[in-house]
Amino acid sequence: MMPQMPTLEEVIIEPPAEGVIVDPMTWFDTPGPFELEIGCGKGGFLLHRARSHREARLLGIEWANKYFRFAADRMARWQITNVRIMRTDAKTFVMRHLPPDCVSVLHLYHPDPWPKKRHHKRRLVQADFVEAVIRVLKPGGRWLIQSDHGEYFDQIRQVVAARPELAEGPWDELADHDATDWGGTNYEIKYAREGRPIYRAAYRKVDG
Repeated sequence: MMPQMPTLEEVIIEPPAEGVIVDPMTWFDTPGPFELEIGCGKGGFLLHRARSHREARLLGIEWANKYFRFAADRMARWQITNVRIMRTDAKTFVMRHLPPDCVSVLHLYHPDPWPKKRHHKRRLVQADFVEAVIRVLKPGGRWLIQSDHGEYFDQIRQVVAARPELAEGPWDELADHDATDWGGTNYEIKYAREGRPIYRAAYRKVDG
């Protein structure tokens, strides 16, 4: 039996209320490994990921309303059944609303670097966020990070390296991107055309 094609209203997931812990599987018709993309933009990565990994259940979080709406509409138009889109603060969502050991893969591609020093405190990847990531990742779960900002990328690696629960591994092995169906994120494509270097790191949550 073919799954029912989602409407735009079904693709969009409302942010949970304060104090509510969500069960991501209730958003989908069938269970599967749950993946989260923070900062999904127009949904280019999610679209490719959902089509090449149909077993995955994906949630994309985007704060910019214009991109959030575009991504949700894109999934409905392409009749993608295994993606949901939410407009919310990603840090708050991960830290306060996800249950432990629920995320199989966390995708974080080109997070806002907040390049001015006085704004560094606004960066997503800080010690408290890494603590939350460790909590929500399944044992053996993966965290994939990509950035075009060298200084922020170095800071991310330093913060993550302080946690023995996350072991760095080869990107090509842990990323699990299907090269035949993957053209890169919107930022990745743009920056590659501009000749900017792209930095990548992949981590796996250590069992136990």
